Formats: sequence, C-alpha cells, structure tokens
Amino acid sequence: MTTQDAKFTPPQGALELRVVPMPSDVNGGGDIFGGWVMAQVDIAGGFAAQRRARGRVATVAVTSFTFKQPISVGDQVSFYTRILHVGRTSITVDVEVFAERNPEDPVWVKVTEAQLVYVALNMDGSKRVVPAEPMAAALTHA
Repeated sequence: MTTQDAKFTPPQGALELRVVPMPSDVNGGGDIFGGWVMAQVDIAGGFAAQRRARGRVATVAVTSFTFKQPISVGDQVSFYTRILHVGRTSITVDVEVFAERNPEDPVWVKVTEAQLVYVALNMDGSKRVVPAEPMAAALTHA
C-alpha cells in the first residue's frame, strides 16, 4: 500500500467507523458532499465520547474541521478517534479521516481532520459529570 504524501502519518487512535460513500452522497461537482463527511465525523466522534462518558452525549462544538482532499464514490473511508481532553462534563475528541483508493494498487490518503466537543447528558437532557476512567482502562489507553 502506498500513500500520496511522503509525510504521511498513520492514524493515531481507534478505528470507530468505516463506510463506502455511494452515488447519492455526491455534490454538484461529483465529489462526496461535505455535509455527508461532517455527519460521519460526528457519528464517529460521538461513539468515542459516548463510550468514555458511559452514556448519552450531545455535540456542543466543532472547534476545527479541515477538508484536506475530496472523497470519491467507492473510496473506503475510515474514521479514527482519540480522546484529547476530558473535562467535568465535556469530552474533546479528535477525528482523523482516511480514504483508501484504487483497490488494484491501494493508496491511503488523509482526507479530513476535525475536533469536536461533546457534553455528557442525563436522560432528561441536563448535563452530568463524566465519570472517572477506571484505572485499568486508563493504563491501556496510555
């Protein structure tokens, strides 16, 4: 497998989501619609935040979002997440998105990166404290 960029850095974090965009996901220019990518990033980040919060979360901020390259129909798109910060009620998640292209001679390209903030919620929608991470889990994530 090759990469398009000599400075390629493999993803750090957990593979949260892998999808293949379809023709119905394209914009007027023929590339995958940015809103589709943003939705998938939010889903992947939400999975990581929900697991860390041990319950319901909601997106409260997108602090950065960079489209580095277009995504095409048929690309295998992988979303990797890392918890960057855990506050009292919030969790900041980094999401890196890579597209695997050209199955005959695969190329792996970083296409998007984003940081999102989620807040832990009670069932009634009010904020709640993010529980402390158990020591065993903290050691495996170090």
